[in-house]
Amino acid sequence: METKDIIQKLRTENGLSQEALAEQVFVTRQAVSRWETGETVPNTETLKLLSKLFRVSINTLLGSPQTLICQCCGMPLDDSTISTEPDGAFNEEYCKWCYSDGQFAYTDMGQLTDFLVQHMSNDSTPPEQVRSYLETMLPTLRHWQK
Repeated sequence: METKDIIQKLRTENGLSQEALAEQVFVTRQAVSRWETGETVPNTETLKLLSKLFRVSINTLLGSPQTLICQCCGMPLDDSTISTEPDGAFNEEYCKWCYSDGQFAYTDMGQLTDFLVQHMSNDSTPPEQVRSYLETMLPTLRHWQK
């Protein structure tokens, strides 16, 4: 789905006219019309406002052009698992279990590894294999490169 279709779908699902949406994100009705015809796309600041208004990520508004993963645990992200900042804005870097309200749940990689090994191990993937994978993968994520 393209940005133009996504914005129109979200607007109509929320019962907003182009005029009403324009007022909420501080643009003209014509700007909303141009987004919905595909002539233009919202600028970065407007995308942030739309994201907050519709409770979807900017990635979703742009048609999910990237596969997002949590930069702490490596979990794939979607709108239901993306973390939020204290002001309610989405933080597309982390999942809601690793980062919430401006705070990280895990500040020690060993603590996160132990938790994930416990929850990811099963009959076909023993704990040693999970731990080996995590010890290789986690250091590549931005949160642990600091």
